[in-house]
Amino acid sequence: MSADLTHVDHWVFDLDNTLYPAECDLFAQIDVRMTEFVAKALDLPKEDARRIQKQYYAEHGTTLNGLMAMHKLDPGPFLDYVHDIDLTPIPLMEGLKGAIEALPGKKYVFTNGSRGHADRVVEKLGLTGLFHDHFGIENTAYQPKPSRTAFDRFHETHEIDPYASVMFEDLSRNLKTAHELGYTTVLVHSDKDWSHEPAEARPAGANHAADHIHYLTDCLTSFLKAAQTANPAKTD
Repeated sequence: MSADLTHVDHWVFDLDNTLYPAECDLFAQIDVRMTEFVAKALDLPKEDARRIQKQYYAEHGTTLNGLMAMHKLDPGPFLDYVHDIDLTPIPLMEGLKGAIEALPGKKYVFTNGSRGHADRVVEKLGLTGLFHDHFGIENTAYQPKPSRTAFDRFHETHEIDPYASVMFEDLSRNLKTAHELGYTTVLVHSDKDWSHEPAEARPAGANHAADHIHYLTDCLTSFLKAAQTANPAKTD
């Protein structure tokens, strides 16, 4: 069944592995650069740095949050370094551009990545100018989704009504907070085997259905187009 999104005035999109396919695997690049940064910042061998990196991710929500909490790290240089990656794997997505352009209301990118990273990825996708804002980790005072603080800052900045909003994410845990707040939730999943990644960082699979997820899709473009076709009055 196509989604009933006739109530939606705010369209909230995660960035990585959501607006572009998880198979682009940009996180593999980011992961390597995080390990390099941690090794240099803490003067550790790379093996130890990677262990600390993953430990902080699990315990603090992001590696950056752990570094800030445990080592008083300045977040700016970290974000600049880890997001300085090759975006060649990202395709130009004309179909997605048309689908997002046709949506009524306001559209946002809400990411645990940096605002600069969001700007670059959105440009590479060919989606520049379609979003009301790219809301990055800097805008949440470095509190990552799924923390309630991150959502509260996003809502206060843009006067978001969660009950008139839909959120698209590749991580089920981020949608749990969104669901609790009243969002319609859509999990964008991947069929690739991500067992090489830590469980907390893996893009969702089709088996990640849960009570807090209203809809599942493996293709954001097709999902948006089907929803518009099923609800033509909303796009008149």
